[in-house]
Amino acid sequence: MPVRALDHARELISLPSVSRDSNAEASAYIADAVTSMGLDVERFTYADPAGVEKTNVVARRGSGPGGIAFLAHSDTVPVEGWQMGEPFKPQIQDGKLYGRGACDMKGPVACMLEAIATADVPNDFPVHLIVTADEEVGHWGAWDLARRELVVEPLRSCVGIVGEPTRLEVVHAHKGNVLMRIISHGEAAHSSTGKGLNANLAMIPFLAEMKELHDDLQTKPEYRDDDFEPPTPGFNLGIGDHNSAANITARRSVCTLYYRPTPRNDAGELIEHVKARATHHGLEFVLVYAGEPMFTDPGSPWVRDVLTHANRPASTTVSYATDGTIFGQFLPLVVCGPGDIAQAHTVDEWIALEQLDQGTALYCELIEHRYQTTTENGS
Repeated sequence: MPVRALDHARELISLPSVSRDSNAEASAYIADAVTSMGLDVERFTYADPAGVEKTNVVARRGSGPGGIAFLAHSDTVPVEGWQMGEPFKPQIQDGKLYGRGACDMKGPVACMLEAIATADVPNDFPVHLIVTADEEVGHWGAWDLARRELVVEPLRSCVGIVGEPTRLEVVHAHKGNVLMRIISHGEAAHSSTGKGLNANLAMIPFLAEMKELHDDLQTKPEYRDDDFEPPTPGFNLGIGDHNSAANITARRSVCTLYYRPTPRNDAGELIEHVKARATHHGLEFVLVYAGEPMFTDPGSPWVRDVLTHANRPASTTVSYATDGTIFGQFLPLVVCGPGDIAQAHTVDEWIALEQLDQGTALYCELIEHRYQTTTENGS
């Protein structure tokens, strides 16, 4: 008898996989689960920016066109301040499963596992499951897989579901995410000597220009996209010199810019503008990553199919980003998963048990519907 989603979720929650640490145990559990279902499994490892080894799980069954792909991540946010028992000891109260990752997104992964095991389709029908690492901190796992043609090529003839928690609402678009780092280099010295070079000084005129850019993005109508709430692109600015004392000229000053473009915004143009202004002021510019907005035509057959089976009247948009920023270039995607994003990252994260049941049922229906559609179309 297939393992129920609730049992998968409990097991996954009990295997810590905070983004700063390894996700090897959670990945091994997922790999073993899908191997027992007859899927071919590959594990791809890479070192994150801190040098920690991470694991992506790529599983597939069947081959040819017309398949369906489930996209998820195994990492979670940290647990500092947790207030509901112990974060990695799942517990059930009042129809809710508590634990870090219950909602974002080990519960949705659990639904995918049960649905793949129970869907009534032939073994040669293409079903894919991709579970990445580091989605919470830069999508490093998804970026790693996107460079592997043997992974992404089979996805090109599929449709896909990103299982982030949406309460099973159907999301056809979300904003992108771009991280830029601008660095000013100086020379440390005791401030009483009149020597040294304060790195903050060269940063000041650049910051003034970024304040103007921020205000333009929030107020000028050409940047608005009323399909989103908020309708303006995010542009978050962070600064710091990490100086150890007030009487030392800063050796280094760093500005981070986190930009959330909508599908109507030209992210490349803004990136080039920021780079040009940094260069003008003698600053170092680093593009850490640039994730595109995810967009699937809300009138497309795939969006309409998911709406029908989810029993929703219309699809919607969200302002956060998912691994769809990377995988959206390879296949049409929707974001649709059990659980509520309002519970993600909280100190008492939970997912409703009924959402686990409903998510599993929806995913199972979509696998079977996709098979029927493919068969009818002769693909």
